Amino acid sequence: MAFSFTNSKGRTYFLHKRDTQLKNGRSQTIYFFAREVKDGAIDAVPAGYQVSESRNGLPVLKKA
Repeated sequence: MAFSFTNSKGRTYFLHKRDTQLKNGRSQTIYFFAREVKDGAIDAVPAGYQVSESRNGLPVLKKA
């Protein structure tokens, strides 16, 4: 089951992870929230991160 976060407006978002290749050849992991469960959904918040909510209600992952 994917990690879910319900914001103050009552909307549920699911946490996803994607590995991308940068222009300089380096690989970087990107974490993002989506309204639906898609490929790359993860079950828990990564170690060292916490979920917070922006002013407009969107969930954001921040380093703890």
